[in-house]
Amino acid sequence: MDHSLPLISTLVVAFSLALVFGYIAERFLKTPPLVGYLLAGIAVGQHTPGVYADQTLASQLSEIGVMLLMFGVGLHFSFKNLLKVKGIAVPGAVLQMVCATLLGGAITHFFWGWHWGEALVLGLCLSCASTVVLIKALEVQGIQNTMDGQIAVGWLVVEDIATVVILVLLPVFAKIVKDSSASVSVPDVLWAVLVTLFNVAAFVAIMLLVGRRLLPWGLKQISRTGSRELFTLFVLAVALGVAFGAAEIFHVSFALGAFFAGTVMQESSYAHRAASETLPFQDAFSVLFFVGVGMMLDWHILLQSPIQVLVVLLIIMLGKSAVAFTLVHLLQYPLHTSLTVSASLAQIGEFSFILVVEAMGLGLADRNTVNLIVGAALFSIALNPVVFGLIPQVKEKMKERWAWAKAADERKPAFSVLEEDEAEEAAAKSSMLVVGDSPFALLLMKSLHEAGIPIVAVVRHHA
Repeated sequence: MDHSLPLISTLVVAFSLALVFGYIAERFLKTPPLVGYLLAGIAVGQHTPGVYADQTLASQLSEIGVMLLMFGVGLHFSFKNLLKVKGIAVPGAVLQMVCATLLGGAITHFFWGWHWGEALVLGLCLSCASTVVLIKALEVQGIQNTMDGQIAVGWLVVEDIATVVILVLLPVFAKIVKDSSASVSVPDVLWAVLVTLFNVAAFVAIMLLVGRRLLPWGLKQISRTGSRELFTLFVLAVALGVAFGAAEIFHVSFALGAFFAGTVMQESSYAHRAASETLPFQDAFSVLFFVGVGMMLDWHILLQSPIQVLVVLLIIMLGKSAVAFTLVHLLQYPLHTSLTVSASLAQIGEFSFILVVEAMGLGLADRNTVNLIVGAALFSIALNPVVFGLIPQVKEKMKERWAWAKAADERKPAFSVLEEDEAEEAAAKSSMLVVGDSPFALLLMKSLHEAGIPIVAVVRHHA
């Protein structure tokens, strides 16, 4: 496209076609709109004849979408919840990534004849799921704030942290692969890992010690001005600014930076308003994320190597899911938790693209590998809502066929019951809503007040 305003023209083309294809997907194909957004991306990509958008700008806009979405997730995901799921999220995510990497690497090395270095890179790209896609799926199912949803989000946050470490070690791995005689010492590798973990720990510590106090306080001061514009501007500045600072100073991803910004902002009493104010921006830029994914695909790969695309897709949707299901089941969690986590991992997204592009720059991947990953990602993203929708039917079928599945379904969630002090704290923070000003309503308000229960009364006059 010949244009003098690349940003404007990219937004116009991307939003317009996303609207058209999204409507077709929802209205006629009976699929989620994101399928239409992916198709819109293919339509405006440089590999499809006709008008195309600016790939570089689309990628940057997609990054903004990732930041805002992860910030929104953080606003509903407290540190307490994150620590609560660490017992399943940390070992589960690490073991699942190792198993998925070995599975993908073994298949491509032994059956396709790929060099073991390139094969392991493909396996790594398939091992990490997309947090953005997961959030959308959880929102559609209405389970984002349930125990299962919190475990799934925590699991993917651990995967994101692990992927940051992998990105740091990728150049070292490339040096070993390219030159078998390369003298890469174990201390060098350990030092690179320690530096990365130190950066992550330093960022989290600063957010806990400084950000946890400063950001809620700043949000409160801005809200006192009564200006909606300043409030929205402050929230956006925090979401994008912290994410950018985390990437530039501590070398962690934009997504992780925005997520932790949201978690510390969650401490504020204005967190709900902050979430609602940024929701339109999240929706708009998340559309650009999916359009950007579609733009990366050279659809000719579907005609030239359909079997390879199918195999990669099966590794993502069946191999990874089976590993995750087994791990969660062995950790004694209920059947529905195992199914939810396995469905959450049945897709790949932004970190897989970052990994494969970095690997291509290091000579560990070629354009064909990129197209394989993007093509399989596109189908896995499109099918992920379907996978979540099948969970109830699969659960019932498993209970009918296997006794162990029925027993697993009867397990109690690991932290479904609050501790006594947590229950008291939750009760203290909860409020009772009373609507009406009849004698009975007024008596109820008085009784609740005397019992020390906070109330919110909606009446026609002051009682």
